[in-house]
Amino acid sequence: MSQIVFIHGPGAGSCSAGFQYQVQHFPGSLAPDLPGHPKGQSLPTVAEYTEWLRGWLHKKGHKKDLVLSGFTLGACVALQYALDYTDEVAGLLLMTVAMRPKERAPGSLEFRLSAAKDATVHEEWLDAMRHTMMFIEPELREKLIERHRVVGPISQYNDLVTIDKFDVRDRIGELKTPLTLVRGVDDPGKPAEYELEIHQAVPGSKYIKLDNAGHFPMAERPDDINRAIEELMAKL
Repeated sequence: MSQIVFIHGPGAGSCSAGFQYQVQHFPGSLAPDLPGHPKGQSLPTVAEYTEWLRGWLHKKGHKKDLVLSGFTLGACVALQYALDYTDEVAGLLLMTVAMRPKERAPGSLEFRLSAAKDATVHEEWLDAMRHTMMFIEPELREKLIERHRVVGPISQYNDLVTIDKFDVRDRIGELKTPLTLVRGVDDPGKPAEYELEIHQAVPGSKYIKLDNAGHFPMAERPDDINRAIEELMAKL
């Protein structure tokens, strides 16, 4: 039987919050908190996060038939895992993901560093995070904002730098794992359509575009994401 694992992104780190609807919908699914979110130290590369996750899963006896679902950093980790350990991963559902370094707005990284030093900028950062969550219902949105407050802007800065070093363009053609990609088309940050690049590079992959969803499809359109996971698993 497949083991579902949800892997979070920067900042609003706790999977139990970010993937709340999925953990409730899929009994027995796992949602670990990566190092530095908030316990421990953030890791500098996606490969190191992948090795940490693999060790965490192996200790629990989960060494094969994994269905990995992640967004942003978590999606990079899931993709790296499937490329490095093909025999262990049965399926992938990835959201808000790129296979190459992302192009960010000027000053976006420096904004996080300033937020760690200045209380006024810190509140501006939280307001900016709240804006990115405009499609999430208010109660969960504020729960995620509190996670941002606990995890902090430096952890998010570190993870964004880690994401921006991730580049598997030279390996993406090796991916054999069944893959579903999801993009929220109304992401307030208006990122490039990175998911389409992966879809075009991976024959047989499925690409879902969701309206009224942005950076956090699993929290914004949970029924659609749950259905997509069920459809992926039904094909395994």
